Amino acid sequence: MPRMRESDQLIIRPARTEDEKELAVLNRTTWTPLAEVAPKPAEDAGVFDERHSPDQFLLALLDDRLVGYVRVASPTPLASNRHVRQIQGLAVDTAARGRGIGVALVEAACGAAREQGARRITLRVLGHNAPARALYERCGFVVEGSLAEEFLIGDVYVDDIWMARRLTD
Repeated sequence: MPRMRESDQLIIRPARTEDEKELAVLNRTTWTPLAEVAPKPAEDAGVFDERHSPDQFLLALLDDRLVGYVRVASPTPLASNRHVRQIQGLAVDTAARGRGIGVALVEAACGAAREQGARRITLRVLGHNAPARALYERCGFVVEGSLAEEFLIGDVYVDDIWMARRLTD
């Protein structure tokens, strides 16, 4: 598995509105039923809308090329839930995988959530997505629950796994 080289320039930064076209391409090209329950985005589909704003996205750029993103948002609009953030999307370009970019994005998401005052960060991952589950476990997430056969993908019932990580000591 190739790791980051010292010469590689990985930058993680907040998304900007002008990133939408490139982000939409990455979102479409990384789509897989292993990780997604929604249909593949259309060729002309955007990424930003009233529920998905640029300030929710952190982008990973490797040598000035977009190679990944993570979306972090509040799981609900409730005041009683303000102390929680949720990872609601993570993708790394297939050609850039195995270089620690996913870990860097997850850790950046946790840092951003902590800066926003969050005490914990949660996520949902499909039960059959072993690579993503292993990544989240490496980053300190633990399984807190599951919904058996929550989704029917193709002709297979798939569990919805809920994971979380504390952001306080």
